[in-house]
Amino acid sequence: MMTAALIAATMPLAAGAEVLRASHQFPGGKGDARDEMVQMIAKDVADANVDLEIRVYPGESLYKAREQWGAVTSGQLDLTSFPLDYAAGRVPQFSVTLMPGLVQNHERAVRLNDSPFMESIHKLVEDNGALVIANAWLAGGFVSKKNCITAPDTISGQVTRAAGPAFEQMLVGAGASISSMPSSEIYTGMQTGVLDAANTSSGSMVSYRLFEQAKCLTAPGENALWFMYEPVIVSKKVYDRLTPEQQQALMDAGQRAEDWFAQQATGLDQKMIDTFTQAGVEITEMTKENYDAWLQIAQDTSYKVFSEDVEGGKELIDQALAVD
Repeated sequence: MMTAALIAATMPLAAGAEVLRASHQFPGGKGDARDEMVQMIAKDVADANVDLEIRVYPGESLYKAREQWGAVTSGQLDLTSFPLDYAAGRVPQFSVTLMPGLVQNHERAVRLNDSPFMESIHKLVEDNGALVIANAWLAGGFVSKKNCITAPDTISGQVTRAAGPAFEQMLVGAGASISSMPSSEIYTGMQTGVLDAANTSSGSMVSYRLFEQAKCLTAPGENALWFMYEPVIVSKKVYDRLTPEQQQALMDAGQRAEDWFAQQATGLDQKMIDTFTQAGVEITEMTKENYDAWLQIAQDTSYKVFSEDVEGGKELIDQALAVD
């Protein structure tokens, strides 16, 4: 016998119901927490019974990774889970969301979400045509086919993927060469020899099976240089045409997904460590001395360039550093 909830879930949408498309680059159906966030939002919106459906297209099946920002801000795409620094070429201020050492740990990431710094980021997103419906910060680390990356000199001479301009500037300052690509292309880059090493999130390390290409993983640990902001965003054009009830359902679903993700974030790091260990990959972490040495290079390179060359850059860094 079908329950009332199951009957409701299998009924067709009412005539005139709004259908939104959500696209992202991450694997679907394989336990990637970013996909799960979007799927959770879609389910909660459907359960709200406000004539709104979200159809999720994972794994770059609708748009390539870096195409999603332009698509969502122009109204061609409705929602996406998006690493915001990918759009730094269009909005240079977004590089602050992947600034080395600016976050350092998950507890501070949660505090950043409720701060003037995040208000500034949300305003930049809105000014450029989208709205944040769920915040998400992912820790990450280094992976290499050659050696463990700890102190800055351990990356010298390696061709590395860093994810964004600020990290690239720091890594070049340490003697690395850069090959830019989205996280969805790292596996092929390492497999074909285009890349020796990469920075990416703990979630992507597992979802993209980088343990199959790695000799050593530098996990985030207590001294995480790499934190990336990857929110769920909705096109402002699309949001503005929704009814107030639909807008509220979407925002409520986003808040629930954000709260869920914050609880999962630390677990993603441990899942990565367990997965790489099982695959026989060497695991290490940065010492405080290593971290401080990297941070000094970052302050002389990426922090300096961002503060001097990006409009409002120094103010954004100061806002982030002001969060205890």
